[in-house]
Amino acid sequence: MSAEAADPGAPLRRRSRPRIDLRRLGRVALRGPVSRDRLPDAISHVAEAHRAHHPDADLTILRRAYVLAESSHRGQMRKSGEPYITHPLAVTLILAELGAETTTLTASLLHDTVEDTEVTLEQVKEQFGDEVCYLVDGVTKLEKVDYGAAAEPETFRKMLVATGNDVRVMSIKLADRLHNMRTLGVMRPEKQARIAKVTRDVLIPLAERLGVQALKTELEDLVFAILHPEEYEETRALIAAATGPDDPLETIADNVTHTLRDAGISAEVLIRPRHFVSVHRVRRKRGELRGTDFGRLLVLVGEDADCYAVLGELHTCFTPVISEFKDFIAAPKFNLYQSLHTAVVGPEGAVAEVLIRTHRMHKVAEAGVVALGNPYAQDPAAPPQTEPSDERADPTRPGWLSRLLDWQESATDPDTFWTTLRDDLAQDREITVFRTDGGTLGLPAGASCVDAAYAQYGDLAHTAIGARVNGRLATLSTVLCDGDTVQPLLAQDTASGPSPDWLDHARTPAARIAITGWFSDHPDEAKPDPETADATGPGTRGEPAAATEREAPARSRSGPRPTGVVVDDPNAQVRLAGCCTPVPPDELTGFVVRGGAVTVHRRECPAVAAMQEIGRAPVVARWEDGEGRESDAGCRVTLVAESFGRPRLLADLTEAIATADAAIVSATVEPPSEQRVRHTYTLRLPDAAGLPGLMRAMRDVAGVYDVSRAQHPAPTG
Repeated sequence: MSAEAADPGAPLRRRSRPRIDLRRLGRVALRGPVSRDRLPDAISHVAEAHRAHHPDADLTILRRAYVLAESSHRGQMRKSGEPYITHPLAVTLILAELGAETTTLTASLLHDTVEDTEVTLEQVKEQFGDEVCYLVDGVTKLEKVDYGAAAEPETFRKMLVATGNDVRVMSIKLADRLHNMRTLGVMRPEKQARIAKVTRDVLIPLAERLGVQALKTELEDLVFAILHPEEYEETRALIAAATGPDDPLETIADNVTHTLRDAGISAEVLIRPRHFVSVHRVRRKRGELRGTDFGRLLVLVGEDADCYAVLGELHTCFTPVISEFKDFIAAPKFNLYQSLHTAVVGPEGAVAEVLIRTHRMHKVAEAGVVALGNPYAQDPAAPPQTEPSDERADPTRPGWLSRLLDWQESATDPDTFWTTLRDDLAQDREITVFRTDGGTLGLPAGASCVDAAYAQYGDLAHTAIGARVNGRLATLSTVLCDGDTVQPLLAQDTASGPSPDWLDHARTPAARIAITGWFSDHPDEAKPDPETADATGPGTRGEPAAATEREAPARSRSGPRPTGVVVDDPNAQVRLAGCCTPVPPDELTGFVVRGGAVTVHRRECPAVAAMQEIGRAPVVARWEDGEGRESDAGCRVTLVAESFGRPRLLADLTEAIATADAAIVSATVEPPSEQRVRHTYTLRLPDAAGLPGLMRAMRDVAGVYDVSRAQHPAPTG
């Protein structure tokens, strides 16, 4: 929805052809009987909008659908006092303006007949065919929505399945919700707020993911007006005050038009007003709005190559803001969106954001999957399908939707489904990572190696012990970036399972449900015995993340063993964290873990920052005077040696360690990568004072170029 759509009285700020206007339809004046050879007057505006996108469309089926819908709903009234037929007509007009094909419009006219009238699915199928019947049935199943908290999970599971089987079902549902939101003022305020919240949490993200921006933006503004009325009115006043003859975007648009004309590039330059929520977000981000913040320039061209030609001219003739450049043509967004984004500095320093796309890209950007036509149209040359199936292969189905359909089958608990659905829909950006076999994985932004492991291997990922990211070893908690190459590493012990810490780093529903399901099947593993947790080593439970609480063994079954560390509670058991293996004179901080024990970390350990971010209160910890250690206990430390591969390297390193009077508790040598080798040693020293000398001795070994304290646990044998 544009600013002018939200405020019909506001002057238009377009430069050329009009945008989709979704609010033309008010109360429909129903007419009497019509002859069979012409379209009923009540849907003539729908036919006009439909023919604008599909000039050769056969409108006969629309006439028949309208006659059935009008006669079925005759006598029914909406809460607003309008005849009920105005609702399916309004929903159909919304879809017609977006460019929906005839089958979708026919189903839209009939979408409430089976639910609210005596018409049956069999009648719909007999009169309009299998496709229309399929869509009407799918929408009907979503109409029985009780928006109470207890009903939401199962309701939206059905919605998701219906959408996955045919994206046109959700298109009709979104248009249906938009018209209901427009007329929500007749309901009680508390019911308005309840419906607006569900629209905000589920339907708006679904509209975003289906690419239907025209519906999404208007729904956002309507929800904004209901849930935040004061901020909505402030934003309305700002937009009204900014509307005037001295629009800086007009000047920049004129300059861009002349620049492209001089370069011989045929293009339309439009001013695209921001909708209310967009203006509100910009205001919150920048504090004070600039004159160019109320809209963006939209440049429409004929071919993909012309988009880059326009970009080159703009960056040559204007000062570009490089940080604002994004190429969604070469790498389309997960919702089919394609466009070039940039920003240029105009006269007097005004900065204008510019969108560059083809007319086809613009249609898809506005209407998303609605603009793609009928994905199930039969190829005339293909043999007819003799046995219809409920399972359909949808060529327009986005990858994220296929993944949601996969994990919803595994989420048997409705509450788990609802929580993971809302979390997943909150992800508004997707990344693509590459597998080492040449395949790709689509993941939400912020996904970690845990998510990649479950996306690639399914339940086999329970045995993951780490990963290689762009050829380098990485922990499973490592966050992936767009374009990374990831190779999850699995243990040979198929009986091992995931770590509870993985849930802190899993962003995909598939990973979270798989991990949660494993612990449901293995309840004894959900809370590992702190006395044996470290003895298993990360090789059996996966590498812990930054916020892990795995500790080096600091006591035996006969009772606590002194660690040389003092905390505020003298009765608390104190354990040294295995992720950073603190030794004197490291500065310390601690955190209370299960059972009341205190885990002590080095202050610079990444786990400390992670704990504080999730609200864990630190515990003051310090070394005892004289370091308070038993002379025969020594101190334990984990070191990582990075080296170039050569013969006898391992022998020389272990000799250097032995010369420094250190005992090797455990050691791992990772496979060479590009002639580089990483050795990880867990060592016990008689005194922490010998640690610097030990590290110097290891660095002096030929081929070793770095020795550092480990930040993650190493296997303990």
